[in-house]
Amino acid sequence: MRILITNDDGIYSPGIAALARIASSFGEVRIVAPDVEQSSMGHAVTHSRPLSYKPSPISFGGITAYRVNGTPADCVALGTHLWSKTDVVLSGINLGPNLGNGMWHSGTLAAAKQAVLLGIKGIALSTPVGKTEPNFDVIAPYVSQVLEELLEKPGLSLFNVNFPQHPKDIRWTRQSVRLYDGKIVPGTDPMNRKHYWFTVTPLEPAEEGTDRWAVENDFVSITPLRLDLTNEAELQAALNSHAMSK
Repeated sequence: MRILITNDDGIYSPGIAALARIASSFGEVRIVAPDVEQSSMGHAVTHSRPLSYKPSPISFGGITAYRVNGTPADCVALGTHLWSKTDVVLSGINLGPNLGNGMWHSGTLAAAKQAVLLGIKGIALSTPVGKTEPNFDVIAPYVSQVLEELLEKPGLSLFNVNFPQHPKDIRWTRQSVRLYDGKIVPGTDPMNRKHYWFTVTPLEPAEEGTDRWAVENDFVSITPLRLDLTNEAELQAALNSHAMSK
């Protein structure tokens, strides 16, 4: 099995090194990751300038690794072009969760989505971050268990996986969709120039059975996703209304 690994934290992230070590027991691994952090980049792609890649400046224990001057989605597009017959793309392990509404702007998940758009299975993996880096040795057995299950699933699939800091079990979940209060926090830099931080505060608690609820309760969350964003209920209602008006 050919496994392409990328992320949105950049080539220097300890999360991508941890994922590469674990994934190497499942097949041949290659790393193609951004040369700088691209967190919350979403599914941006570079079209106004050419992309280039260079060997990684750090070693991954014999695993071939490259850095790209582009986004996570760029890395998948370029990586699968350079490495034909890629079987699966793993994105992560992200330093920070990608749950609920966060899926909309996640660069980690975008890399997995890009894989599926190219006809390749995509799996995004993330874990929360506290005051220190995550202990990847603690979650490693669960990462292996998740990969063992998902890599064996036939067909084209997209999965979003989140690991709590101290997992106790694994749950299949749905996406948590909650409204939030978007806030702009003003400040000034050392040159006394104004700047602004965008932050959000959830307005509703996580619903049981969702990804956010699972991680809040120390369960690994596996959420199967799809590329089709169609609101089936709204579409059917519109079609029925249109038919009745004739």
